[in-house]
Amino acid sequence: MGLSADSQTSGGGNGTWSGFRSLVRRKQVDSIHARSRSGHQLAKELSVLHLIAIGVGSTIGAGVYILVGTVAREHSGPSLAISFLIAGIAAALSAFCYAELASRCPSAGSAYHYSYICVGEGVAWLIGWALILEYTIGGSAVARGISPNLALLFGGADSLPTFLARQYIPVINMVVDPCAALLVIIVTGLLCVGIKESTAAQGIVTTANVCAMMFVIIAGGYLGFKTGWAGYELPTGYFPFGVDGMLAGSATVFFAYIGFDSVASTAEEVKNPQRDLPLGIGFALSICCALYMMVSVVVVGLVPYYAMDPDTPISSAFASHGMQWAAIIVTIGAVTALCSTLMGSLLPQPRILMAMARDGLLPSFFSEVNKRTQVPIKSTIATGFGAATLAFFMDVSQLAGMVSVGTLLAFTMVAISVLILRYVPPDEVPLPPSLQESIDSLTLRLSTQDAIGKSFQVPAGTSEDSKQPLLEGKEVSVECPLIVEKALFNYVITEKKRRKIAGWTIMFTCVGVFVLTYAASSLGLPSLVRYSLSGIGGGLLLGGLIVLTLIEQDDARHSFGHSGGFICPFVPLLPIACILINVYLLINLGGATWARVSVWLCIGALVYIFYGRTHSSLTDAVYVPTAHADEIYRSSGDSLA
Repeated sequence: MGLSADSQTSGGGNGTWSGFRSLVRRKQVDSIHARSRSGHQLAKELSVLHLIAIGVGSTIGAGVYILVGTVAREHSGPSLAISFLIAGIAAALSAFCYAELASRCPSAGSAYHYSYICVGEGVAWLIGWALILEYTIGGSAVARGISPNLALLFGGADSLPTFLARQYIPVINMVVDPCAALLVIIVTGLLCVGIKESTAAQGIVTTANVCAMMFVIIAGGYLGFKTGWAGYELPTGYFPFGVDGMLAGSATVFFAYIGFDSVASTAEEVKNPQRDLPLGIGFALSICCALYMMVSVVVVGLVPYYAMDPDTPISSAFASHGMQWAAIIVTIGAVTALCSTLMGSLLPQPRILMAMARDGLLPSFFSEVNKRTQVPIKSTIATGFGAATLAFFMDVSQLAGMVSVGTLLAFTMVAISVLILRYVPPDEVPLPPSLQESIDSLTLRLSTQDAIGKSFQVPAGTSEDSKQPLLEGKEVSVECPLIVEKALFNYVITEKKRRKIAGWTIMFTCVGVFVLTYAASSLGLPSLVRYSLSGIGGGLLLGGLIVLTLIEQDDARHSFGHSGGFICPFVPLLPIACILINVYLLINLGGATWARVSVWLCIGALVYIFYGRTHSSLTDAVYVPTAHADEIYRSSGDSLA
């Protein structure tokens, strides 16, 4: 048996079949060989401290200064800190999955990159397109929120200079915000200077935000001990809305943790990604969770939950104790939080555009890296221009729900990718057609070895591997599998069956999650239908969990991508729990949000059909077994070694 090479092209043959194959083709984890062919690279400048600054700055927005009041009044009451803790644990499930994939596949693109490697081009395009929407609208919404808070520091809502203040334009019937657009332009310029410089600036702004939150915690704690924590001395108890209310509050504050995925988008610029990326993600999420919980403990204790101001809960809590001046510090904290979040929103998108353009799915214009600053300046400017335009003309607050769709889709696909990596990692890699001569040469050589191997008489059916159960794996180390192929025939068949069972199980588990969460969320369905769907979905989910727990994980997972990084624990339980939580939140975002997102996704589908599918770098790729990829590169003389 020679080397099997498969050219997966999107053209030629049956149009429907070739179109489907383009959706499922997968790319290779960036290696030293692939990078040597891709031209100039991003600068490796980031350390753990830089990553923590990015993660904390992107996650802690001004929402926490408002969220504590709304959630405490409507859902959690004094148990708000527990709501933040549960939401933090739920976010940590996604963080664990991100940490493993980021350390194994440290390249720009984040969830788009992982989906392309593990799932396929169609899903990767969907994730990348959704993330573009998320970061553009997210950055615009954040910029729009800065000018009102900035005006408060100058004395009131109308205190900004005329050229920065919001103006109503009757001709277009819109309220334009020059301050928001100017801030986006400033941040865009800073991002173009260099990743190290922009991250240092974000670290300064994030430090100011954290200091403001520490003031709230320390000063609020002092007031609480002085006044007796009035917010906890209530006849309604610690759970006025019950445990259900506390859990509903967790679902609401979960979105306060969105942002740590920005750390993964900078993976290609990290000095030691296998070590620093997991640490950066973990420390950033831990710091955010601790700050959220301490702020909520203090604020809810100062004022009874039902008396909290839903718009300015922290400022009003201090004002009720005669500390009106504290509102200035809280406002500074809100402004710095918004500025750091704006930088965190604009930082990942150019890298996603660059990754998609590298893969041919977008024009090469977006993939160019400036040789002096070593950042994708053209992608950054395009991102800044789009966000500044939206921030200037539109009040995008009604579109804020669309931001969550991109993040939750990304979280879901990252968890699925971890399952694929562990149980059915890709066993073929795409090579450029320029290496066809080397592939043919190796194929001829292996075919010759195969012919020689057939002279060995190996009794068929005598292998002990034929007796081993399917769900009980066995490691086999073979120097030349082609020569002893017959002896291992039964083992190979068993391994193929294991991969097939694992693949179908992952798919049915995801279907079960969707059916279960849809039935649980659709209160309008008849009871019989709802309970039946819940039973079917729960059965698929539980069955999938049991099968994946019993079946052996693929040995190839140890050599997949870059080794020595973080390993996600409790697989398959943790990724499946992550999928369940994120799909539940996706389904409950509301019909209006999904209607808007569907329009954007339909536009993306057209772009992919008419451009991305035919310009993909995998269009003429030749797929070869992973074990032979390095040898082909060496024989072609393209290796950097």
